Order: sequence, then C-alpha cells, then structure tokens
Amino acid sequence: MTIDHSSLFIGGQWVTPSSPHRIEVRSASTEERIGSVPEGAPADVDAAVTAARSAFDDPHGWSRWPAHRRAEILDRFADEYDKRGEEILYAISQQNGMPIAIARQLEATFPPTLLRYYANLIRSQPVEELREGLFVKSTIVRRQPIGVVAAIIPWNVPQTLTMTKLAPALAAGCTIVIKPSPETVLDAFLLARAAEAAGIPDGVVSIVPGGRELGAYLVSHPGIDKVAFTGSTAGGQAVAQACAGLLRPVTLELGGKSAAVILDDADLDLGNVGQSLFAATLANNGQVCFLGTRVLAPRSRYTEVVDTFAALIEGAPVGDALDESTLIGPMASSIQRDRVAHYIDLGSREGARVVVGGTGRPDGIDRGWFVKPTLFADIDNTATVSREEIFGPVLSVIAYDGDDDAIRIANDSDFGLGGSVWSTDSDRALSVASGIQSGTIGINGYLPEPTAPFGGIKASGLGREFGPEGLAAYQQLKSIYQFA
Repeated sequence: MTIDHSSLFIGGQWVTPSSPHRIEVRSASTEERIGSVPEGAPADVDAAVTAARSAFDDPHGWSRWPAHRRAEILDRFADEYDKRGEEILYAISQQNGMPIAIARQLEATFPPTLLRYYANLIRSQPVEELREGLFVKSTIVRRQPIGVVAAIIPWNVPQTLTMTKLAPALAAGCTIVIKPSPETVLDAFLLARAAEAAGIPDGVVSIVPGGRELGAYLVSHPGIDKVAFTGSTAGGQAVAQACAGLLRPVTLELGGKSAAVILDDADLDLGNVGQSLFAATLANNGQVCFLGTRVLAPRSRYTEVVDTFAALIEGAPVGDALDESTLIGPMASSIQRDRVAHYIDLGSREGARVVVGGTGRPDGIDRGWFVKPTLFADIDNTATVSREEIFGPVLSVIAYDGDDDAIRIANDSDFGLGGSVWSTDSDRALSVASGIQSGTIGINGYLPEPTAPFGGIKASGLGREFGPEGLAAYQQLKSIYQFA
C-alpha cells in the first residue's frame, strides 16, 4: 500500500503547496515505491515563518499562555502520538530501514516520553525568580521563550530527533518550523496529524519537507530567532556559519566516532552483555551518531574481544526492516549504502583484516539497500575507518596497553559525542569514563537519558538537548532591575 499526501501542514492548517514538485519515497528494504508528499518551496517556508511569527507575537497566543495550559497540550500531544504509534513505526522502518523491533524501543518510546517530561518540567519550573541586589534593591530574572525556531531533522531517528527540539520548544512557548529529511517524510505527516488532534493552536507548528537548499533557506530566514540542527558535521558547519553572520542562537548535534572501551576485567559473556553491547555499537544498523564504532580492546584479551564481536554480528539477523526478528536492516538510501560500501572496501585496501562481512550484499538478499555488517581487526587508530564517521554497521577493533593508553586513543578523535566503558569494577570504569573527552558516556551500556543533557564537544556539536538544559536552549533570560 502506498501513502500519498497532497497538502502541506503550515501553521496548523493543511494547505496547497506552492510548488508542483513532489518527494517520492521508496522502501529501504525492497526499493519499491511506498508514497509521496509535496516538496516544500521557499514560498512555503515564508508562509510557515509568517504564521509562526504571528502566533508568537499574538499578545494572547501560545507564548503568553501560562505553563500549565501548554503542559496540558503537550500531554494531549503525547496521547495522540501514542494512538498513531504503530503507524508511525511502520512508516519509519519502511523509509530508513530501522528494524521494527528497534523502532519500538526508540521511536515509540522517546517522543511521547519527552513530551510528558517537558510538560511536567514546566509545571514545576518557576517563570521568574527574585534576586537581592548589590547596586539595586532587587532584580526579577524572568525566563521567556526565545521566539520562532527552525528545526532541521535528519533521517536516521526522525521522530525522536524531531521531538528533542519540538517538545522543549513548545514547552518554552516557542513556535516552530520543522524541515524533515526527504528520506523520512511519511512519519512527519503522521506527526502533523497528532499535533492537529492535540489542539495545538494555529501557527505554532509547521512541517515543510525538502532538501538541503530548502534547509539553508529556512536557517537564514529573517523571521527565525533560533536554529536547532541535527546532522553531519559538514552540514553543521554550514549552519553555524549562517547563524554566526546573523548572530542567531544555534544548537548543533553532529557526528561522532565514539569509543567503546573494553577494560581487561570486562564481562564478555554475550548471554549477559550481548544486548547492551549491540545497542551501544550497532543499533539502528549503525546509523546513529553516538555509537561506539571504535572498539578499544586490551592487548591481553584482543583475540577474545574480536571473537566476541564477531559472534555478536554473526548472531544478529539481517533482513527486511519490517520483520520482527531483524536486528540489522538496510541502509536508509542507495547513497548511504554506497557510502558505507566505499568505507568497507577502503578498510580492506588499507590493510585491515576482515573478520566478518566485507564488500557485497548479505547472502540471500538481492534487493534493498543492504551492506554486510563488517568487523575489522588488526587495525590502529590512524586508519580512515577508525577516524571518519561511516554511519553503518562497521566496527574496528583497536588494541591498547593499559587504561591510560585506552583514554589516549579514545581522545585521539575529531569527535566527542558518546562512548562507553565496560568493566566489572565500577570505580575503575568511572575513572576511565571521566578521562574520555566526550559530552556523554555510558558505563556497561549506552542510552541517552531524557532527564540529563545530551550533546557533543569538538566536531560533535554545540549546545545540549534533553533535561532542563534542553528547555533552557529555547528560553532567554530577562533581568528587570527594581530600584524601589
């Protein structure tokens, strides 16, 4: 069954697009056509920003609503999302190849959780505080919404990454224009239906799909007050340059090449840690920015670590993303498949030993954008596949000598987003984790926590999402000095 949409969701209304062009969507698993949506044009962005600006500036509008009223809408939004959960998951898995079982853990859970979390947070967060002054009698410090937000969303975890921006922006009282990736647009239209059913006021939310050019137009639009971007480091650099010239606040969640550090006392029994190891290194077909794709192994247990990850990969069923048993599906697009295949070939040509996988399609699969999940060994941290983000099911096992050497290698990267440390000694693991230069890190597992700040350092980005810090990114502070 195909799903074709004829209208765009602009300012809470379904309107006729300004351009006849359409985005055709194909299944990552079968390459068959599964639907289409209108492709947004600059005139559609103009209309969306105008609606958002009008709604934000309305003296009785969303930005002026008391927090408890906005919280009620966020809770309703979460309920409406839940009602459409299976339909959203089905659309995502078809489009980007995320195994449906993984989608249920990520895309069904995080978006409504974030909506409810921020609803509760704004119920308890004071809008202002009174500070005693040194030169004035007192100062009222007031939290206010930052304004009209532009949100640029990638294709890999589209609903969660939309909601990391949408939920706190709405909670803060902002209005927002969302540009989803062309690869994942069907789920975005389902999200629009949920927003509409939740009763979000007109003008507050718009969804305008399109490619990089449309994203650039939105980012530089004079009616935008803040940009929130998730994507590649190269894309983030372009966004940062545009925002710098406009003195526009920006949050950038970018690429990664994180280290999974296996200490010499780690439990490598896959019956105990297999699920956690897989989630931290190979989740969503390797198409997640924080995954530990550099596996750092103590030289004394190097062969054991390689054998463990070989068994982990070989035991993960590869197949159609809609098959409940699939753990590794296809890449999101033919372009991404070719990119990952290039890196697999490059790793072999640079001298790495292919333990599992290699070039070509997985056995028995003759259609879809698949690559063989691949494990490289006998490789060091200078290899291209150890330094550049591949964004696919490709791991490199790198040997180290002692904890200090592991920390050194982990930090020898342009990136600093995620990572993990695996050990049976929690104090030792914490010491190693503390030495790794990264915005986030896990001990004996990895999963972003909605109540804690998430983001990167170095080439992995600027700013933080999740937690109270994620809400603060959509607020600005105003000081009112009182002299009497």
